[in-house]
Amino acid sequence: MADCKGSSMGIQEKNAAMEQQKKLNDALSKIKHKFLVMSGKGGVGKTSVAVNLGIALGNKGYKVGIMDVDLHGPDVPRMLGLSGLASACEGQNKLAPMRYSENVSAMSIECVMPNKDDAVIWRGPLKHSAINQFISDVAWGELDFLIIDSPPGTGDEPLSVAQTIADARPIIVTTPQEVALSDVRKSINFCKKIQRELFGLIENMSGYVCPHCGKAVDLFGTGGGEKTAKQFGINFLGRIPFDPNLVKAGDEGYSYQEKYKDTIAAEAFSAIADKLAALIK
Repeated sequence: MADCKGSSMGIQEKNAAMEQQKKLNDALSKIKHKFLVMSGKGGVGKTSVAVNLGIALGNKGYKVGIMDVDLHGPDVPRMLGLSGLASACEGQNKLAPMRYSENVSAMSIECVMPNKDDAVIWRGPLKHSAINQFISDVAWGELDFLIIDSPPGTGDEPLSVAQTIADARPIIVTTPQEVALSDVRKSINFCKKIQRELFGLIENMSGYVCPHCGKAVDLFGTGGGEKTAKQFGINFLGRIPFDPNLVKAGDEGYSYQEKYKDTIAAEAFSAIADKLAALIK
């Protein structure tokens, strides 16, 4: 005879899973476009690109959510100058995302950690569950765009996003030098293996424009990202030059695009945001 207690527990777990999936599907149905921002290696400025792309879209009047799924190194809240903990959403059994501006909100593991310096020591299944809850248990509401910032590489987090959000379109961020581009090719192959079409590639730290004389200097080279995009038939979204003020803005948590709106880098973010915004028109 079957164990009645075990059978009952199995039914409860199945019902809970079905309810969670229903919440997930309901949340995703309210988000028009989802983008997974990836990089083949660390140190290419992926989070900075994700954050500034979200801000650029918000500046154009679109409703944007930025979801930080880098569970071991969550930098999105600090780059946006967000502090404190996420609070419960009134009237809903959900958390309210942290508000950056009228059009931009964000959620990260750091938003629910009382001690921001605690290490997150989780294996794959826990990471998958957390990423699922970042969508289903957060009151994102109606969004034009959800920008998902994943950790570098092709590990648990980007795979979990691909499994959880079937229509999330990958954007790869790279720097121009060959050592970064070799890792980009791994990310391209990752997308092919999970049968996900890449939306495009962004070349970050592409040259440096001196703020004093206006002369362009190739600190890390330039053009390598565009060459790789052409080689693999990927949409090249644009180049963002290196700007020390962009690094400073991220460290201090203020809007680079608001303070330095006439710079080449700010214009580059705006131009890339226009390519994403074209999806809505």
